[in-house]
Amino acid sequence: MQNQTTSFDLLERARRGDDRAFEAIFQRYRSRLSVLIHYRMSDALRRDWDVEDVLQEVFLRAARDLAGFHYRGPSSLFRWLAQIAHHVIADAARSGARTKRDGGAAVRFRSESNPAGYEPVDTNTPSRVMRQQEAIGDWNAKLAALPDDYRDVIVMARMEGLTTAEIAERMGRTREQVSLLLHRALKKYRGML
Repeated sequence: MQNQTTSFDLLERARRGDDRAFEAIFQRYRSRLSVLIHYRMSDALRRDWDVEDVLQEVFLRAARDLAGFHYRGPSSLFRWLAQIAHHVIADAARSGARTKRDGGAAVRFRSESNPAGYEPVDTNTPSRVMRQQEAIGDWNAKLAALPDDYRDVIVMARMEGLTTAEIAERMGRTREQVSLLLHRALKKYRGML
């Protein structure tokens, strides 16, 4: 699969049942969503729920509701996934008693003895997953070191994909103030890299 494939093309292929296209969508948005989820979860919720668990639930819901998504532009797919993440986090916070869920019957993956089995959704090796988690941890640590306003504006602009007008409305500031704040926040963040 080519890395240059657009989100729209991947989305259309996934809607036609191409599991590899959905896997590519998962890989494309995994890191950004992980950072967003981390900062949208409270400390208490993070003690009970792992970011990876929330991320998996987001993509399960996305796979289920893919037919209902309407592509409106390059950032619309991420914004839709971010909205699903918001709902998953809210559901997790409401769940109260956080008991382990029964995974149901074991899914047998394709093998010589089971040629009709399912293809695994995530073909990453453990070392790749570990490397991605370390990178996400580094991003989270750098974002956590920023002042609250800087971190919030970066998360809204770069992770959620909001416009300056939308951020200004959320933060109760003017567009000019938000633009200046974002510029300063990104400059400080890049200085930490």
